[in-house]
Amino acid sequence: MMTLDAEKMVERFIRYAKVDTQADSASKTCPSSPGQLELGRLLAEDMQALGLTDVTMDEHGYVMATLPDNGCPDAPVLGFVLHMDTAVDLTGKDVKPRLVRNYDGGDIVLNEAAGVVLSPKEFPELTDYRGQDILVTDGTTLLGADNKAGICEALAAVEYLLNHPEIKHGKIRLAMTPDEEIGRGADHFDVAAFGADFAYTLDGGGLGELIYESFNAANALVHFNGRIVHPGWAKNKMINAMTMAAEWQMMLPAGQKPEYTEGHEGFFHPKRISGGVDHVVLDMLVRDHDRAKFEARKAFVRSLADCFNAKYGYEAVTLEMKDLYYNMREKIEEVFFVVEEAQAAMEAVGVTPVVVPIRGGTDGAQLSYKGLPCPNIFAGGHNYHGKYEYIPVPSMVKAAQVVVELARRWGLRKK
Repeated sequence: MMTLDAEKMVERFIRYAKVDTQADSASKTCPSSPGQLELGRLLAEDMQALGLTDVTMDEHGYVMATLPDNGCPDAPVLGFVLHMDTAVDLTGKDVKPRLVRNYDGGDIVLNEAAGVVLSPKEFPELTDYRGQDILVTDGTTLLGADNKAGICEALAAVEYLLNHPEIKHGKIRLAMTPDEEIGRGADHFDVAAFGADFAYTLDGGGLGELIYESFNAANALVHFNGRIVHPGWAKNKMINAMTMAAEWQMMLPAGQKPEYTEGHEGFFHPKRISGGVDHVVLDMLVRDHDRAKFEARKAFVRSLADCFNAKYGYEAVTLEMKDLYYNMREKIEEVFFVVEEAQAAMEAVGVTPVVVPIRGGTDGAQLSYKGLPCPNIFAGGHNYHGKYEYIPVPSMVKAAQVVVELARRWGLRKK
């Protein structure tokens, strides 16, 4: 069994996690935040120091590099795609990762002063990692394992391949993208310049996750246009936009929100709200794995806006809705051997594949529709996007081992 340097992987992860790369959905630039450029430059320097070639970083912050083939020139070019940004849900500034060694299976106090505790009572899968070293937050920020763990795993794998030339492989390409968390990770991705025949993202969850189907996804900005009048003289005159927004929430189908759904079940997710009496903006996600049900969900949102406008007798609700990506299963099933190779690679390094649909976004969904089939492999983390995020170090090691094994297996194939 191949042995990777776990301590070095942890050190690298902590260094990257401390760079604030939180995406900004309100920004019109790419990348949406300056920290992503900072991390991109750091990654480019690190990959050059490792000995990778063709290291580039474009004006949008996309970083690419090559591990040249070492004896398999006829093999398909294999790619790995990672993202540099962290989620908008919780700050990525001043991240202070902490390594809990030899986890005892009980509560982990993340922040004693704030009373933040990571407990198996709320997160029972924690007990699966008893006896392992686990990276956790300090209870005030997210951790950034999504997707900085994936970056570290890919770099650990290519470093291992560079140090073990007896493992023959074809040309391998790495790409680090910005703004995946706000659905823009593939917007400026140059598939032709990347030059891979097939690729994998390392952006999944717990040990063994293997994903080749995603949501169909749309985002909706719902504007509630009220009428503000001094509250002392408001009777029959004021129209409170906050009341309209609350009414909208109550009219969404019962049980069809993220906290009530799983597996292939779709949802409506009102995730952010701002405003006052005069005007409220609600940012909402619309998701479904089934394309017909997805279209029906969007039609429902439009009909709800029409209902409000009819009730209030003016344009009380204006709607901006945009499709982000579609279920990548349609494209990946055409080349299903890319999934089978991942399954075989996992099994070869002692990991049981857990094939699940992703209930979030991934660059692979958009890239698959751009001509680069791109299933998703586990990065090993749990509770992404929040202060309870954690990642067991052995899961990171296993993910890197899977990458090494994939490189070996794809080296045996012919274009």
